[in-house]
Amino acid sequence: MRQGGAPPTGKWVGSPQGGVATPEPLLLPDPSTRFAATADRLGTLADGHPMREWLQFMALVADGQHKAATTLAAIPAIDPSLIAQSVAARIPPLAADGHHRHASWRNGLAVLLDALEAQPLPEPAVALSARMRARSIDEIEDVADDFLRGTLSVDEAGAALYVAAALQVYFTKLAGSLDATELRLLPQRGLCPCCGSTPVSGVITASGITPGTRYLYCSMCSTAWNHVRAVCITCESSGKLSLKGVDGGSSAVQAETCDDCRTYAKMLYQARDTKVDPYADDLASLGLDILVSEGGWARHAPNPLLLVG
Repeated sequence: MRQGGAPPTGKWVGSPQGGVATPEPLLLPDPSTRFAATADRLGTLADGHPMREWLQFMALVADGQHKAATTLAAIPAIDPSLIAQSVAARIPPLAADGHHRHASWRNGLAVLLDALEAQPLPEPAVALSARMRARSIDEIEDVADDFLRGTLSVDEAGAALYVAAALQVYFTKLAGSLDATELRLLPQRGLCPCCGSTPVSGVITASGITPGTRYLYCSMCSTAWNHVRAVCITCESSGKLSLKGVDGGSSAVQAETCDDCRTYAKMLYQARDTKVDPYADDLASLGLDILVSEGGWARHAPNPLLLVG
């Protein structure tokens, strides 16, 4: 099923009168709406926010990603036999360490830079864009490789913002072209079944035939997959979990902390705010990250667009 589609009907186990509906195991992204929704939500969250200017800039980045996702030609399809082989081996078909990127991802980077340069930007962002334009293809590909491998140097942190944003567009378009019925969840349930990346946050649903279902949203390809609640997404333990929030902040955004592995992950509750976006609300709740990290918990994985920090 695609994200944003009709609520899943699910499958009944046992009698329909007394059975339990099972949620869709994974929801593939819709590239035509994914980044527009994030841009719109960031614009809303920026109003009156202490980090208003930064969130507005990130909204411009998301809007540039939307332009790239909706104007670029379709990425060449992956050989179905390779997808089948990966799924059979329980390997993500778009795994960064095994996927050969098509050169079209750099076209998305160019569209993103064009969109940003058409807006009034702070001088550091203008200078960074100019430096990106001046880099060779090999240099840009090296930054992308280092980013995906987690070996990026501190000196490249600025470039990583634009490269990560372009890679998100590329992998989201690829994931959106797949068939959800041909994919399977991984044994490591905390990793994306499409590309193997970590989630940026989780959303607890409030509608459909299985309200209260938790979906984790991939930080790279935007795929969402079901993960049982009350289980740590990092170490898979369940004995020492708790929820923490910011006093006076939105109750829809909570940090699920685990005292077994001392990590935390953001969880968003649609029942408390039906408009939560897994990407925008994560960026707008950095105060919660600071609060929880000061308490001794480490974030389960970084947001790719926050590496500039």
